[in-house]
Amino acid sequence: MTQQQFFYPQSQHILQQLIDQRNPAKIQRVAFFGGADIEENEPVFREAYQAARLIAQQKKVIINGGGTGVMLAATKGAQSVKGQTIAISFRPNDMPQYSEETPENQADIRLEMDNYMNRMGGLIHLADLFIIFKGGTGTLSEWATTWLLAYLRLGHHQPLILYGSFWHEVIAVLDKHFLIGQLEHRVYTIVTQLEELMPTLQRLETEVARRH
Repeated sequence: MTQQQFFYPQSQHILQQLIDQRNPAKIQRVAFFGGADIEENEPVFREAYQAARLIAQQKKVIINGGGTGVMLAATKGAQSVKGQTIAISFRPNDMPQYSEETPENQADIRLEMDNYMNRMGGLIHLADLFIIFKGGTGTLSEWATTWLLAYLRLGHHQPLILYGSFWHEVIAVLDKHFLIGQLEHRVYTIVTQLEELMPTLQRLETEVARRH
């Protein structure tokens, strides 16, 4: 597919059209969050690639932030099986530590927003489910925001899959030092290997469909 690229403010209108097409009774679009600094020879990159490939084979759209690392792995994995991809990026003028932009991430549809918050908001509102891999502070912000929104919308929420065995330790630390309730644990599933991914996705699809 030839890449379609839209710049702000047109990208905002295209994004809203895509959001309006969401069917809350189905998981059709899956967002990948994870570190931009993950190299292609690292296990996390390969696992994100394979995860996107498996999910795209089920005719689901793969969404990511349009950058390097896990985002690039998601696009490449989906496109390896001719799956559809959407990237939501932004190009800041005053953020010297931001270095995610890469011409390699050639998603089928690319929406360039005007700032980081609109970019993250677009990813969150567009997706039906989130898969969160190892990453840095950007990934932390995405995880915390999606986790909170899922808890607040419990019963109508977009589920989270936390990919990697390290999440058990992360959650244990949060339980020890933060005020995390039992309901907040109901909105995510920890998956530690690829073999668990598709059965988990199928279970979540069934749960989402039963709400409607």
